[in-house]
Amino acid sequence: MEYKRILTIQDISCVGQCSLTVALPIISVCGIETAVLPSAVLSNHTAGFTGWTFRDLTEDLPLISDRWKKENIRFDTFYTGYLGSTKQIDYVRHILNTDGNPNALKIIDPAMADNGKLYPGFDNAFVEAMKSLAAESDIILPNITEASLLTDSEYRETYDESYIAQLCQKLTALGAKTVVLTGVGYEPQYTGVVVYENGNVQYYRHKKIPGGGHGTGDVYASAFTGALSRGLSVFDSAKIAADFTVLAIENTLNDKSHWYGVKFEKSLLWLAQTIETLAAK
Repeated sequence: MEYKRILTIQDISCVGQCSLTVALPIISVCGIETAVLPSAVLSNHTAGFTGWTFRDLTEDLPLISDRWKKENIRFDTFYTGYLGSTKQIDYVRHILNTDGNPNALKIIDPAMADNGKLYPGFDNAFVEAMKSLAAESDIILPNITEASLLTDSEYRETYDESYIAQLCQKLTALGAKTVVLTGVGYEPQYTGVVVYENGNVQYYRHKKIPGGGHGTGDVYASAFTGALSRGLSVFDSAKIAADFTVLAIENTLNDKSHWYGVKFEKSLLWLAQTIETLAAK
């Protein structure tokens, strides 16, 4: 197995099972060296808690990158998650284009919106900046809300396969090479993921668990990145990541006190063994 090094760029919420505290263990258990570039440090995430501390690390991003260049540190894959400002996006674009090995893979999760709305603090200027990052992606991992914003399309809660295909086509027209569109459900009791690759559409359907959980997007994107980096196909990686995310949600359903995230740790062994088995074929 080729031993690869991934750089994931997003914030650290010290408590809350999201962002870097999810990405680091999940990608690492897949057998991949995982380096991190934190964009901010929070005491806890901002969903459901009554308060939090926040330290912005925007101006540290280019300083850290410069240090790496002097040490000749390079990366085989980049995976970006939640970024807090247009300035961070500008810095990240530069890092993606200067700190990678030849043909380094760029996986972009445009984490900025859900359920038809932008996250608090984001505006149209942020969407436009995210378009520029999405245009440079080898693989983009949006949900339907994010895809509609990036492509200036109408957001729909009820849709058909034609609408989903149009979103994917518009994302590739923007510049993304491959689309992994999450949260796609054509029936109320199911959801799933659409992979649009080389003009072909593949769909993986799985059961929908009401309520979901905070940080599941990060769990999904991290598992996808880890599986793909072990040589699995985009579609197989998308399927494994979906199954792993469902397991993480199921691990948490009966614990009402664990409202702030999902217990993905309980299924890390399953993820590692599943990837090892498939990667060995």
